[in-house]
Amino acid sequence: MRRWQERAAEWGRRAIGRPLASVDETGHRHATWFELFFDVIFVFALAAVVDRLGEDSTPRLSSVITVFGLFLVVQWAWVGHAYYATRYEADDLPHRLLLLLALLGAGAITVGVDEVPDGEMLPVGYLIVRGVLLLLYFRGRPTTEVARAGTLVYLIGFGLGWLIWLASLAVPGHLRPAFWITGTLVELATPWAGYRWLSRWPVDVRHLPERVGQFIIIVLGSTVANLLATVPNHPDQKMALTAALAFTVPAAIWWIYATFVTSGIPMHRLRGGQPYAYLHYLLGGGLLLLGWALGQVVRTVHRDETLTTEVRLLLAGSTTLWLLCGLGLYWLSIRVALGVTVLAACGIGSAWAITLMAFSPFLVLVLLSAAIVGYAVLFTFVLGRERIAPGTELTATD
Repeated sequence: MRRWQERAAEWGRRAIGRPLASVDETGHRHATWFELFFDVIFVFALAAVVDRLGEDSTPRLSSVITVFGLFLVVQWAWVGHAYYATRYEADDLPHRLLLLLALLGAGAITVGVDEVPDGEMLPVGYLIVRGVLLLLYFRGRPTTEVARAGTLVYLIGFGLGWLIWLASLAVPGHLRPAFWITGTLVELATPWAGYRWLSRWPVDVRHLPERVGQFIIIVLGSTVANLLATVPNHPDQKMALTAALAFTVPAAIWWIYATFVTSGIPMHRLRGGQPYAYLHYLLGGGLLLLGWALGQVVRTVHRDETLTTEVRLLLAGSTTLWLLCGLGLYWLSIRVALGVTVLAACGIGSAWAITLMAFSPFLVLVLLSAAIVGYAVLFTFVLGRERIAPGTELTATD
């Protein structure tokens, strides 16, 4: 009986114990199984966001901005938990129960995306996800002065944004986006307002890039799924070739990104992670829109139609955003380099020249895929020269 009592007491201590930093044998955090499970629902959330554009070949600018804004809300809801997990253990019983509640909130966001701005599912889901994050930080009880200051920054800023989102439920549907934008901007500004304290409470230099990179993989997966949805059940040879060419674009982007995050390049200016993460917000939104635009090109080839100006502009614009964010990550992680800047500038110029001047949508796809694959080859060569020696470890202060 005593043995069972001791086991029960030990289980209870583990279940309600304080969150602690979770590290491997080298002192770095890695994604847990529960974190990966948390990612699953966001696959469907991203699909719901991009579905807002549908198959309209002439999307209005307001529709594109709405989709980008909804993507930012979804990614922001996700990334807050990644930041928490990079500093605290995320595998005790209370955390698991709270994370399951956050998953319900993410599901509500997914359902509510299609109802914006009139429905209540999106704001209710967002309030649940972000509310759980506030509870986790409140429960964290940091032991150092720096960690307490950083936690207080989050609780004040995110708490204010949460209250603004809560207030949106009391106003008519057409007024809610103004509250959502204001609340989100307050939350986005919070890490910068507290930059002084959060930089002294650095994120794990492996865990945060790993988690942010996993979200980018989710975005690229959504892009590939969108492309597959454009292929008919029994494609002819031209359609099969078109789909294959379109696939080379996200494949080349994945190749570059995977090479970047696995090259062992030290993140010298990661610190609190703000510049690194915020570049990824723009990067992810650009990739989501690029995937939709590629799908429209495939549909246009299949229907033997002319590529609209709107799709051409979106194709060039999203490619430009991806290249600029990639350049920013290179500058942040390594250094400002003239050669890499010129390479990115050539890529941007090529994207605009191809999408605006090539008449045939099939020719646009051929030339654009060739240009991006060529860029991937050259950029991989550049990154290869920046690899650090095996055995060199990254530290949180790098």
